Amino acid sequence: MLKDFFGTLTFFFAGTASPVKEGHALISISFIITATGLLTAFFFNFRALFWLGILLTAFCFYFFRDPMRDYEFSPDEIVCPADGHVLSIKTEKDPNILVVRIFLSVFDVHIQRATIAGEVGQQVYHKGSFAFANADSAADNERNLIPLAADGRFANVEQITGAIARRIVSWVKDGQRVRAGEKIGMIYFGSQVAVYLPAGSVRVLVRPGQKVQGGITVLGLFK
Repeated sequence: MLKDFFGTLTFFFAGTASPVKEGHALISISFIITATGLLTAFFFNFRALFWLGILLTAFCFYFFRDPMRDYEFSPDEIVCPADGHVLSIKTEKDPNILVVRIFLSVFDVHIQRATIAGEVGQQVYHKGSFAFANADSAADNERNLIPLAADGRFANVEQITGAIARRIVSWVKDGQRVRAGEKIGMIYFGSQVAVYLPAGSVRVLVRPGQKVQGGITVLGLFK
């Protein structure tokens, strides 16, 4: 029954974009609210709960959407790991590391993708705080670093929570081989993703303020 329900919502709300499994529970809860609201509207002429359920269902399904993106990239291309807007491109604590930060609003796809084809290194999780994801202090938020390396090159991805987001999910394991653009995790709701690159060895193709798409936009090129 739930499979049919998700399939119906896929058709009406997102075309070919099915929801990830992390959203199934919330979508089911919002569907129950909608059904309860329908009963209250029918028997008691109280429609507010019904419309609230409809809005929650639509939002949850939209937020947890998983659009199909299957593109090929050359070994020199660095794939953008997330949808959103580029916040900054600069070196920070380490002058040898160039950091590209991307802000994800609640309306962006929140799935993260591999920046390069290679091997996942040892992931590092920090509890941290919950500042707004577009603030400079967000660098100290709860976060999970997913190292990605191949042939002496690296393009590490860091999942960072925001003021609202309270959950980071990694879909890959240490030592796992991934291809460029492959899905590697998700953050919800509202967040930031940072990419760590070897300064001087890459040419960044995006600019601050630019809208980017995970698994589609080429973030930069290895020199």
